[in-house]
Amino acid sequence: MKIGVFAVLFGGKKFTDALDYIADAGLDAVEIGTGNYPGNAHCPLDELLSSKSKALAWKREIESRGLEISALSCHGNPLHPDKTFAKANASVQQKTIRLAERLGVKTVVVFSGCPGDSDKAKYPNWVTCSWPPDYSAILKWQWEAKAVPYWSKESRFAKDHGVKLAFEMHPGFLVYSAETLMQLRKACGNNIGANFDPSHLFWQGQDPIACIRFLGDTIYHVHAKDCRIYPPVATKGVLDTTSYASEATRSWIFRTVGYGHGEDFWRDFVSTLRMVGYDGVLSIEHEDSLMSTEEGFIKGAEFLKGLVLRQKPGPAYWA
Repeated sequence: MKIGVFAVLFGGKKFTDALDYIADAGLDAVEIGTGNYPGNAHCPLDELLSSKSKALAWKREIESRGLEISALSCHGNPLHPDKTFAKANASVQQKTIRLAERLGVKTVVVFSGCPGDSDKAKYPNWVTCSWPPDYSAILKWQWEAKAVPYWSKESRFAKDHGVKLAFEMHPGFLVYSAETLMQLRKACGNNIGANFDPSHLFWQGQDPIACIRFLGDTIYHVHAKDCRIYPPVATKGVLDTTSYASEATRSWIFRTVGYGHGEDFWRDFVSTLRMVGYDGVLSIEHEDSLMSTEEGFIKGAEFLKGLVLRQKPGPAYWA
């Protein structure tokens, strides 16, 4: 296994300065945002697509520092009911897939997106219950009329370009759990898998270890991000719309790895990933509002260095 970072964390730094900082921290890989929600501070997408030489020179900046690209990420909402917004997100996604092919990157990280409740909707409508029956009807329409047709085509497009789509299971979108991920994969093709981020599963009450076992070899990429549940959950529940900046009154907040769950969990996490065949990059995503960018990143990196399994296991001589 290797340790990387979702480099949007350093969007305020020049590309080369960010790479120097990441390499000096002893990491192995970078995940690069190419646009949509993550932005494209370090990836001039159109420029790199217009010139193969520029794309390869850009890649050499990464590799010359002993780093590799774990994934290109363009989390967006191509199912958004605002057609202009959806079209723009879908365009960035297809460009990202084409750039991944040019660079030899095998994984593009995405969101599933979420439609509205009809073709006349203005905003997305994330359904969280099955009754009254209006909600079940909306959900059925979202999947059958929007998600499956779109992602079936997009999955084929990515496959034709030698790229796998890693869906981050994120509330607010149709794919937010291990089961909904597998539902989309079953409907739209085995080129679809997971970008496994345990933090979003924790606050929904899902068991990340059980989810790893359930997903098995459909895990294509992993985010290393933690989450802590706090006392307000007793009266507010987990569907908390309080501002992320109001940490003391929220039911949960994102934490740097090791500050939401201790070594026992994270040792089990990396071990279970290896059990199901994932030996790739753990990409640090720092969104801990109690820590600075630098401190959260360094603490997360140092914590993971003592936990990741780097060597291939040998034969079970004792068996």
